[in-house]
Amino acid sequence: MADNQFVKLRKEKLAKIRALGIDPYPVQSERSHKIGDILEDKDSWIRQNTVVTLAGRLVAMRRQGKLGFGNIEDDSGKIQIYVSQAELGEDNYGLFKLCDAGDFVQATGSLFHTQAGEYSLKCTAIKMLSKNIRPLPAVKEKVVDGKTLRYDEFADIELRYRKRYLDLLLNPEHRKVFELRSRIVSAARRYMDARGYIEVETPILQPLYGGANARPFITHHNTLNVDLYLRIAVELYLKRLIVGGFERVYEIGKNFRNEGMDRTHNPEFTMMESYEAYSDLNGMMDLVEGLIKHLALDVVGKDTFVYQGHTVHLGGSWRRASMPELVAEATGLDLLSETEEKLLAFCKQHELEVPPGSGKGKLIALIYEHFVEETLIEPTFVCDFPKEISPLAKAKPDNPLLADRFELIIAGGEFANAFSELNDPLDQRERLEAQAKLRAMGDDEANVVDEDFLEALEYGMPPMGGQGIGIDRLVMLLTENDSIKEVLLFPQMKPGS
Repeated sequence: MADNQFVKLRKEKLAKIRALGIDPYPVQSERSHKIGDILEDKDSWIRQNTVVTLAGRLVAMRRQGKLGFGNIEDDSGKIQIYVSQAELGEDNYGLFKLCDAGDFVQATGSLFHTQAGEYSLKCTAIKMLSKNIRPLPAVKEKVVDGKTLRYDEFADIELRYRKRYLDLLLNPEHRKVFELRSRIVSAARRYMDARGYIEVETPILQPLYGGANARPFITHHNTLNVDLYLRIAVELYLKRLIVGGFERVYEIGKNFRNEGMDRTHNPEFTMMESYEAYSDLNGMMDLVEGLIKHLALDVVGKDTFVYQGHTVHLGGSWRRASMPELVAEATGLDLLSETEEKLLAFCKQHELEVPPGSGKGKLIALIYEHFVEETLIEPTFVCDFPKEISPLAKAKPDNPLLADRFELIIAGGEFANAFSELNDPLDQRERLEAQAKLRAMGDDEANVVDEDFLEALEYGMPPMGGQGIGIDRLVMLLTENDSIKEVLLFPQMKPGS
């Protein structure tokens, strides 16, 4: 790509700096304080006449003869620098004249107020740390009703996602979302650690994928000459660890599913899964509710959020309701007493797409998803999923059609999924083999038969509860963002034109 006139001009300045014998990209840099430090108690810094060295990006610059001003910024704040040839000397001031907005510089001096009353650093030395050769997009600000609004040529949303580095640079409020995300994830780890869970790591490249209903990404290992899969879930490996003697384990990490993208889905996403021996579904409800309430109140500082156009309250007791109960409220159908034929006719009447091989359990789930799920705004634990679509969960003792499973629904979307985990190896084999038959009938998202996992179960696994929380969606809720791309630093994008 040919350089434009602005890039050419900056490359000329770069050559002039080198001609002066100055390295525009030096190995060493110094900084005595962050800018945020010297923005506190300004009068004290001026009285002490302390010499400080600051480092940051030059975000504005203006010169009038032998006098110049600029603003330098680091991740803690921004301050004006006052630069004069009298203080710097002719050679060092000559370097300053070759600076541009976007350069990284090191500035040494003391603090004072200019005649205009601007708190500034009176520079005695300027050092180039990194010469910018591509001008930053122009940013304009306007204060409306006490709020600073920014107008710039980088307002295109898709371009923000593709060039996140510029988005973060030009829109500091977007950096705050990712800073909060980091605090949320760190707090989730502390919450689990405090309850005796051990954080572990399981393989991302797997010889056989499993633990969820999803299509995998496939890659190839050249040395072994075998195909491998990017994991779609960590469940089956974490359960192996419970077999091995750990009683409480969790993992926060990336999963990969070869599926479409929308406002709540990205092919690469972050999950937290945990498993606890001698617990069950009720224990997982308490864990999930306690964790999310803790993150809301103790990390974000509130329990009411605006999300997907709804006001959501995370305080108080969360509803726990069965899927058949919720469907009966919405449609009047008594799912458990209706025959499979009547449920199939009901689905066709309402033009629901029924996958091949669907039994009564799948039909129940389709009806729930169509008539109920999007209507659940306040946090609701939807329990008693059909066993047919829950191949890794225990069946309910009082109704073998249903599984001891829940999904946490908030604002019409799924935030967590949990089971009383199936530990009967013969039952588990039968369920996975049934899933394999569905795959043979064209269901690409059905589970596969994992013989190594089944063998592990045969050595004995204690009763336990397990849960998975979608970290990205949780961050969306807690930062009040309606698109997953706003909480992923580098979301997957369609190829650019």
